[in-house]
Amino acid sequence: MVFSIYAAGQPIWALGVLVLFGAGFHVYLSSVNFAYRYLYPGVAAMVVFVAFPLLYTASIGFTNYSSAHLLSEQRARAYLLDQTWPVEQSIMDATVHVQGGAARVLLRSRSSDQILVTPDLNGTGAGPVQVQPIHSTEELAPALDIRDVISRRDWLMRLQLKLPDGTILSYAGLREFAVVKSLWKAGDDGALISAESGVRYTPNRETGFFESDSGERLSPGFTVAVGLDNYARMVNDPDFRGPFLSIFMWTVAFSALTVAFTVAVGLPLAVLLNWEALRFRTVYRTLVFLPYAVPAFISILVFKGLFNQNFGEINTILHSLFGVRPAWFADPTLAKIMILIVNTWLGYPYIMILCSGLMKAIPSDLYEASALAGAGPLTNFFKITAPLIIKPLTPLLITVFAFNFNNFVVIALLTDGRPDFLNTKVPAGQTDILVSYTYRLAFQDTGQNFGLAAAVSTVIFFMIAVMSIVNLRLAKVNAQSR
Repeated sequence: MVFSIYAAGQPIWALGVLVLFGAGFHVYLSSVNFAYRYLYPGVAAMVVFVAFPLLYTASIGFTNYSSAHLLSEQRARAYLLDQTWPVEQSIMDATVHVQGGAARVLLRSRSSDQILVTPDLNGTGAGPVQVQPIHSTEELAPALDIRDVISRRDWLMRLQLKLPDGTILSYAGLREFAVVKSLWKAGDDGALISAESGVRYTPNRETGFFESDSGERLSPGFTVAVGLDNYARMVNDPDFRGPFLSIFMWTVAFSALTVAFTVAVGLPLAVLLNWEALRFRTVYRTLVFLPYAVPAFISILVFKGLFNQNFGEINTILHSLFGVRPAWFADPTLAKIMILIVNTWLGYPYIMILCSGLMKAIPSDLYEASALAGAGPLTNFFKITAPLIIKPLTPLLITVFAFNFNNFVVIALLTDGRPDFLNTKVPAGQTDILVSYTYRLAFQDTGQNFGLAAAVSTVIFFMIAVMSIVNLRLAKVNAQSR
């Protein structure tokens, strides 16, 4: 496997596979400590599925990698050198005839009545194959249909036919053979020269294209290092900076408001459902837990139908009561409100479960003493319940914030980031958050700018890393305080 990867021109990948499997063989086939045999699968999985994607994504952020720059310079040059074009005057119509397991190719001239045929090729054929004139095609089997010709396409592409005058014909289409010439010739210093016009195209290692002196570019381009250009674009390019800053602020607001609203709904419900005097508590607990039990994508799609401007139940009710039909998906503010409503519905059961578990740890003696002092439910909540659960709840709320910071599903399924910003060179929606914005940059933009998307992803990673560090610090402080 390692040799195959190396032979394919990927020495770094070959080295990585060699190290991974070599370490595995050493751990399991030598007399090392048995603890390493249990640690190795987890460490290897972390390297392959966490560390490697992170480093690979970060490295792409320093390149111009995109749909127009997918190949290396050597592969792009080889691809262009392989391009050919058939000489129009030499094209001959071709049919394939198979009889008794042997294949023969019949050529018909477009400019004369000349008919040529190959000898039996037995389905293989090593070129150039000499063809001879034939006066009648009655001795040949019927020509294969297009489906059977396509099944033999690889063989036909390797076939070369030699005419009586010495001209060599190559495969030029499913039904054609012709004299094929290269579009490009190799020049010195990695340049390409047009075989037709003689124009020279030199590799520009700043733009990633083969360019002529007049600035004409050849496609495909090739991947080059661009340093911090993708990161600088986030700050310096006004067409990118405007949507990026707006999307960043909305991402923070979306995450923070989701936490606030889910706590505002989940915490009171947890307090209510922990009230022992409440009848049918089990039934209520089951009902309010349902949004968490239903798969999120189903709930999101149901809400997408409910908020439909013309046929949704929500607008039908609002029109009946107030005579209005809000444009939930067209108005940016209403779209954001809709997203927060749906995300609150999806998230409050989780907060309710967390708060219910934390309240179980509060000593009942405190509530009994409060009752003897004549305190009411609100006093108990603000003086006992909230202060005692806020510290252990804070790291969990930071986790919820970080999760919603990357909550791609609710944005993609509900609004797909729309409505879009106007007059921008990059695709950006007013309800996009950073992760959905990155997805659109990488896969939905006409240029599919993977390098820029990787740079944005790296920025998001460091933001989430900071939140994780804060979370760990808060958890450590809480543990020490207890």
